[in-house]
Amino acid sequence: MAGSNVVTTIKSWIGGLSSVAISLLGLAIILQVLFGSDVVFVPVDVIGNIMGLVTSLGSAGLAGLITVGVIYWILKNDD
Repeated sequence: MAGSNVVTTIKSWIGGLSSVAISLLGLAIILQVLFGSDVVFVPVDVIGNIMGLVTSLGSAGLAGLITVGVIYWILKNDD
């Protein structure tokens, strides 16, 4: 069952990387709230991008709501 072990290892790496990415996203949001959008360590406008995403999903109606549900399910899926 070496194939199963490889899949488990890859899922573990992806889970670790996504955990780090979410932590960095939280840090970027906090830095932009504290210091504004011109933070040296954050080259993009994270809050502006999130607001644009929420706006586009909100204006999409039912399709946007389904998309939010799918994204939530993917992020909360612990398997």
